[in-house]
Amino acid sequence: MSRHTRTVVYQAGTEVFGDETAITGYSSVVSGVIKLLKVLEDGRQQVVGLKFAPDFVGRLFATDNMLSAEAASLVRLCHVPRAVLEGLLQQSRPLERRLMSEALRELDEAREWMVTLGQKSASERVASFLYLIGVHLCPEFSVVPGTISYELPLTRRDIADFLGLSIETVSRQLTELRRLEIIAIRNKRHITIPDIGRLRGRCG
Repeated sequence: MSRHTRTVVYQAGTEVFGDETAITGYSSVVSGVIKLLKVLEDGRQQVVGLKFAPDFVGRLFATDNMLSAEAASLVRLCHVPRAVLEGLLQQSRPLERRLMSEALRELDEAREWMVTLGQKSASERVASFLYLIGVHLCPEFSVVPGTISYELPLTRRDIADFLGLSIETVSRQLTELRRLEIIAIRNKRHITIPDIGRLRGRCG
C-alpha cells in the first residue's frame, strides 16, 4: 500500500472534504485534529466528531461523504486512493479486522458522547471535553498521571457547537475550572492540567 500513499497537508480552517461530495480516497491522520461537521440548510452547523492521530478518515464502501471535514489545526494526512484500499481489504484479513475494530471503537465513542450530551451538566460537559482532548493529544498521561499541557485545537464557537452549549456558557465553565485550579489557561488556547485525576473527577 505504501507505493500508493501520499502525504497531504491542510492548514487550520481548510476543508478536507465536503458533505455530499464523491469519495475518492481514504486517509489516516498523521498529526493534528480534524473536526467532522454537519451543516443544516439554514447554515447552522454541529461539530459531530473529532479525528486525532492515527484515526482513519473516510466511510468505507460508500460513494459519497455524509459529513464535511475541516482541519481544526495544522493537519497531516496519509492519503490512499479508494480503489487501492478497497482492493487490499479483499486480500488482507488483518487490515480488514483493524478497520472494523476502529469503526466499532468510533461507534462506542459516539454512544458515550450521546450520554455526555444527554445527561451531563454544562460543567461536566466542558470537563469531559478537556479530558477527551488531553487523552488523545497526551495519551501517556491516561496511564501515568501527571501534568498535561496542550493547545486547544477548537475555537470557543466550535467547542460550544460540539457540546451543545452557548459560547458564554463554555467561557463561564472554563473560568470556573481555572478558579478551582483544575486547569490553567494562557493566551486563551493553551491549557495546562496539573492533575488529570481532578479533571476526570469533574466529568461526572
